[in-house]
Amino acid sequence: MRAYVIAAAALSLALSACVSKSKHQTEMDSLKAEIQKEKTEVQSLNAEKAKLQDTLIASAKDRGQLKTSLDEMKKAMAEMRERQAEQRKRLKEFEDLTARFKKLADTGALTVQIIDGKMVVSLGSDVLFGSGSAKLSAAGMEAIKEVTNQLKNIPDKRYQIEGHTDNVPIATAVFPSNWELASARALNVTRAMIDAGMPANRVSAASYGDTSPVKPNDTPEGKAANRRIAIVVVPDLSTMPGYDELNKMGSSN
Repeated sequence: MRAYVIAAAALSLALSACVSKSKHQTEMDSLKAEIQKEKTEVQSLNAEKAKLQDTLIASAKDRGQLKTSLDEMKKAMAEMRERQAEQRKRLKEFEDLTARFKKLADTGALTVQIIDGKMVVSLGSDVLFGSGSAKLSAAGMEAIKEVTNQLKNIPDKRYQIEGHTDNVPIATAVFPSNWELASARALNVTRAMIDAGMPANRVSAASYGDTSPVKPNDTPEGKAANRRIAIVVVPDLSTMPGYDELNKMGSSN
């Protein structure tokens, strides 16, 4: 009987040990499964993190590109506003110049035009000089004085006085070609303007001979239009958009 009890107790212990071992294994398996699950979740989270980082990098790049584009657009708009302001300013100056010379323009003594983007007051040489001569006539001298009285009172403006002829050749001891005739006429008008009160540092002279006609030379009217003195308002480049950048580029060379 005692032996039976001992055997039963031993069997009970063995069964208990088996149950404990089985339960432990189950718990271990469950724990491993949990660990594996967590590893998988960690990997998934790392993948999401990497994806998010890529998205953030791309977004930052897009923001950078967008900012660059926005800055460029702002710069372009600012330059456009500067050009528009400059155009309005030049239009006002042209209207003012036209108004100043309306009386002379109405008589046909001169014209006020925009030529190659520059404001030009043109006087016919037939009004100012005798044929083949560079000496100002009395009427020409009066016309230059009247023009100078208007131009000298426009502040901060410089003028280039250009001599132009028609295409009829000239060959004299004084004027071997139209270049010399146009040059002498431009210089004499420049001197007359200085004598009439124009500061000498605001005027210069140039000769174009017969190289810059405003009309064809195949009619008497065309030839007359080409024989002229052109007083060109020298543009102030410092007011033009982009001048500072160009000036810096020139200074760095």
